[in-house]
Amino acid sequence: MAVLRDINTVDALVDRVFSYNPESDANLLRRAYAFSNEAHYKQKRKGGEPYIEHPLAVAAILCYMRMDTNSLAAGLLHDTIEDTDTTVEDIKELFGDDIAFLVESLTKLSRIEFKTSEEAQAENFRKMLLAMAEDMRVILIKFADRLHNMRTLEYLSPEKREKIARETLEIYAPLANRLGIGWLKSEFEDLSFKFIMPEMYEQLVHKVAKKKEEQEGYLDELIKIVEAHIKAASIPAKVFGRVKHYYGIFQKMQKQKIPFEQVYDVIALRIITDTPSNCYGILGLIHSLWTPVPGRFKDFIGAPKSNLYQSLHTTIIGPRGERVEFQIRTDEMNRIAEEGIAAHWKYKEGDYSEKVDEKYFTWLRELVKAQKETPDAKEFLEEIKGDISSGVVYVFTPEGDIVELPQDATPVDFAYSIHTMVGHQCIGAKVNSRIVPLRYQLQNGDTVEIVTSQGHVPSRDWLKFVQTQRAKSRIKQWLKIEERKKGLILGEELLEKALRRYNLSPSLAKSKEILEIAKSYRIQTYEDLCVAIGYGRISVHRIVRKLLPEPEKIEKEKVSVKKEVQRPEESKGIKIEGIDNIMFHRSKCCYPLPGERVTGFVTRGRGISIHTADCPTLETQTIDADRLVEVEWAGGDAATYSVKMQVLTEDKRGLLAELSAVLSINNVNINQLDASTTHEKQALFNFILDIKDKHHLDEITKKLSQINGVIEVKRVKA
Repeated sequence: MAVLRDINTVDALVDRVFSYNPESDANLLRRAYAFSNEAHYKQKRKGGEPYIEHPLAVAAILCYMRMDTNSLAAGLLHDTIEDTDTTVEDIKELFGDDIAFLVESLTKLSRIEFKTSEEAQAENFRKMLLAMAEDMRVILIKFADRLHNMRTLEYLSPEKREKIARETLEIYAPLANRLGIGWLKSEFEDLSFKFIMPEMYEQLVHKVAKKKEEQEGYLDELIKIVEAHIKAASIPAKVFGRVKHYYGIFQKMQKQKIPFEQVYDVIALRIITDTPSNCYGILGLIHSLWTPVPGRFKDFIGAPKSNLYQSLHTTIIGPRGERVEFQIRTDEMNRIAEEGIAAHWKYKEGDYSEKVDEKYFTWLRELVKAQKETPDAKEFLEEIKGDISSGVVYVFTPEGDIVELPQDATPVDFAYSIHTMVGHQCIGAKVNSRIVPLRYQLQNGDTVEIVTSQGHVPSRDWLKFVQTQRAKSRIKQWLKIEERKKGLILGEELLEKALRRYNLSPSLAKSKEILEIAKSYRIQTYEDLCVAIGYGRISVHRIVRKLLPEPEKIEKEKVSVKKEVQRPEESKGIKIEGIDNIMFHRSKCCYPLPGERVTGFVTRGRGISIHTADCPTLETQTIDADRLVEVEWAGGDAATYSVKMQVLTEDKRGLLAELSAVLSINNVNINQLDASTTHEKQALFNFILDIKDKHHLDEITKKLSQINGVIEVKRVKA
């Protein structure tokens, strides 16, 4: 879509602005143009044209979006701070605080330097969201800047063209769509498509032009029929044809795995009327004339999209059996569909108003909150991409309210969309009155009811299937808080035990001396210090040893290390430093069992990993003795534990059945089994078994060894 490419002078820009805002400050625009022209006068674009043509084109695009005068002035000035000697103070002095803020915000999005392009893309996106939340005009000016750069992309190298085009397709187009700016989303997609897949793009341009030519007479005939019936019904309306944009056609071909010739809605009809009731009246009229295609009717008036898009969509079997798509909407709906969030601004000089529908800002607030909870910019970008680019499903609450969710969303996503506590306490779901698994993928029209239980908490496994950023961020936030609590308890216990080991008073744990030592590690509070110790980020003994007088330090370090590496005596069950409910996990390199001598290793961020005393991992690697802790097995634990076992046998029929029978009789569950044969006509079975304790393991090993044909039974450690 060409957007105001005829504005090539500041006079033309001023004239066009006055056409929609007679109160515009023409002098401000002329001064901004003159300043930008002077600042960039030595610079040229990659295509060889004077640089001023770029900011003027950006302002023209903003003019098409009917933006306020300050936004247009910022568009004219947007590169001055970044590319010239101009400062923010210069802009503020000459053009005021508001324009200076906009220009500075745009500059901040461009001045960040990163080690990798992926990191730059991710962090720029994060900055963009924060700027949007502060003032939506920033993103609209950024859109205009990106659009003109895309229109002139052919002057860059092929590598840069593809990189910029992919970023536009993956981020800018979905974001424009999420903000409801339909024409911008379509042009972003088509321009990106043109540079990413140039051959396919050219083929579609040719095929669409040919189809349009072939169907021109047919559409004219169809329009006359529709107009006659609408007129007879005394409904005011305009009917016209529209061509689906190229990337939309390509997406349909890819999704449905069909050739271009089978895409039936390349050319569609759009009907604009005055009221929603007349939209439904026209829909009924069309359905009375031709047969509607089942499953192809969508009512976005009764259930608007989250970007406020409203329209009726239907596909019918028209004259000569041709499928034709209709879009029916009011003038206001059409304006919202094309302009999106930009359609909500009021432009009066000196009275910039932010009366935008609450849905936009609810979504933005969610994103801003999510980016605070996800420190890694690349991870945040990947999660957000799904939120802004995926398809949608519309489901209902039991009360009949509509909830919009991304494609493949689950009942857990639905629960969190209602309220955070509903999500946290979700234990089950009913869809259309039938119980479904929590990972069930919701379908359009489903009625969803969430079953909750007070005191229930989220599961880490939910992160494997939830789709919405809201659900992901709430689950991660809860897990982070819980892990911090456990890390705090563990850190406090480790700190107090280390103090006792060095014959120091436990009261020193919260002393000024400890805090001063903590500050040398950039840790400000006692709680943060304990969490760092519990997470294994800092050695508790390095902290405590700094409290010792220098003569005692060397001798006590020797004693401490000696005590640290001593292995606890054999006992039953898991007990860590006498603490309950602490973050720990059995190491998968050795799968320790009750009854075996074990030791604990404080990991970085995952609590304590439990190893057998003779674990090869601990023996072959250089281990920081300060991170080894005493652990023991506590009694009364009836749980079973996974253990790796390897059984070497003769390769004969029925032997696996005998092995399985012995395991079953002895109450051993087989978690995993891999079987293979060797060159010596032997069979090798690798089991992961659920075992109660070391005594149980010894008993199973003995009984498996007694089976006729078994050559060797052994436990496997890394």
